[in-house]
Amino acid sequence: MKDLAAWVERFNQGNVRALSRIISWVENSNGVIPSELKPIFSRTGRAFRIGITGPPGAGKSTLVDGLSMLCRNESRSVGIIAVDPTSPFSGGALLGDRVRMSKAGLDPDIFIRSMATRGNLGGLAEAALDAADVLDAFGKDIVILETVGVGQSEMDIARAADSTVVVLVPESGDGVQAMKAGLMEIGDVFVLNKADRPGSDRATEELKSALELKDKKTAWKPPVVATIANRGEGLTDLLDALKAHWRTLAETGALKEKRLNRRRERVRKVAERELRRLFWNGERTQMLEEALKSDANPFQVAGKLVEDFERKK
Repeated sequence: MKDLAAWVERFNQGNVRALSRIISWVENSNGVIPSELKPIFSRTGRAFRIGITGPPGAGKSTLVDGLSMLCRNESRSVGIIAVDPTSPFSGGALLGDRVRMSKAGLDPDIFIRSMATRGNLGGLAEAALDAADVLDAFGKDIVILETVGVGQSEMDIARAADSTVVVLVPESGDGVQAMKAGLMEIGDVFVLNKADRPGSDRATEELKSALELKDKKTAWKPPVVATIANRGEGLTDLLDALKAHWRTLAETGALKEKRLNRRRERVRKVAERELRRLFWNGERTQMLEEALKSDANPFQVAGKLVEDFERKK
């Protein structure tokens, strides 16, 4: 693909339009990455990745907006993947998160891309991890992944990021909900946003008490940071907490281990995607449809499909 090769060359030269185009290719590839793009993924591993998660309405996007500007004040370039709900009409992202990042959107060294979940229950679009790698390879110092909201199956954010920030608000018993959802296990930093609202002091104490129940043998003790993101209050404290976490990860060797585990998981997922693509060719899909017309049970049908795959591989 001559056209794609030209875009890769522009990407290598730091062209932002090429960055946007390549992320679009990745997002729409259904996991089938063209050979021209694969060398890009050899240049990953430098950017620090921050995962931002929490319930809808907690102010995650506003917080990301302010946090990214603080990083820019320190001359760090930033890439943001904001995973939005899927539009029922176009199948694309609803763009709500990106609209709320009013300051970051004006900075040329902050790249923002909204992605649709497209039914992914983990809160991250399947292509979001590929896009994060592309931003890393492009040379972004910080890559922020903001998920669509909290759910029982959203723990993949912890595997995708070096530091995971859980954003909660004082009302609605979010502290208790966080414990139920298992978020206490994945959060490296907890943010109580909208801390000017009633009940913030009590919610902060609830969170701290819950965190005291965590394994005390670990080198890192997750802090609780109070913020009012729409005023920019507490964001410096959040950045300081993240820096402290980064230092702890580096000093204990946990960062290297975490990134190795992430690469291992990525290799497995890429292999599984490729195997699914190879398995479900037209002939095997037809075999499935024919088998569904009979009384054969799912195990019998699956066994025949696997036997056919092994015979023809």
